[in-house]
Amino acid sequence: MQIIKQLSKPIALASVFMYASCTMAQPSQPDMQPKPATGKPFAVVELFTSEGCSSCPPADLLIEELQQNNTDAPLYILSYHVDYWDHQGWKDTFSDRAYTIRQQQYASWLGLETIYTPQMIVNGQKEHVGSNAQASVQAINEALNKAADYSITLHATHNNHQIELHYQFDGDISGKNILLALVQKKGSSKVTAGENEGRMLPHVQIVRQLIQEEGKPEGRLRIKAPAGFSNADYELIAFVQNKKNGQIIAATKSMIN
Repeated sequence: MQIIKQLSKPIALASVFMYASCTMAQPSQPDMQPKPATGKPFAVVELFTSEGCSSCPPADLLIEELQQNNTDAPLYILSYHVDYWDHQGWKDTFSDRAYTIRQQQYASWLGLETIYTPQMIVNGQKEHVGSNAQASVQAINEALNKAADYSITLHATHNNHQIELHYQFDGDISGKNILLALVQKKGSSKVTAGENEGRMLPHVQIVRQLIQEEGKPEGRLRIKAPAGFSNADYELIAFVQNKKNGQIIAATKSMIN
């Protein structure tokens, strides 16, 4: 299965934020022809980004094009806005300390010395600079050419300012967590300070809430809907992750009815 169609325009330079230092990387245009996939493959794409990072908008653009060009693919995109750029003069509208902690957990799983933005991680196993289109396409295509051994189902409804959801995993849950992400499909911010001062930054697949369920292969939950919630503007993504090494072994998504 080929995940990405031709990008509409080249992706700009990306830089890596390692707390106090930056390096620059020039991503190349993807040109991949992978073999057809079998079974039930999927790709969970997690982007760690920030409105305070001048190198992050190209990564945000890349996941937007991935989303727009591959609507029929089993591609589950999650954009986490970390908080460690907030002290640089602009507080990210969508940032949350919980997403920084999640990125730090990935650093431990993947044997990294530090965390940076923009960073993309595919199926919890492969990481690269988030605006590197070639690396992104390669990692996603590899994921989509591997049959999944497990599956998870998810259903969600919205009633009286509450989102009610039901998930069910078909495998042994021991040593694994089920994660449920409430995702805002689109958003934007007018940045008035920091490295992106004066820019209107568009975003897609913004994680607004991340819930972790341990030891429960099936569950029913209620979560409070965000202010201004609309069924059409949000979706839920569920995935199952190995607690020891971070590998994601099943994933799905659901509209909110």
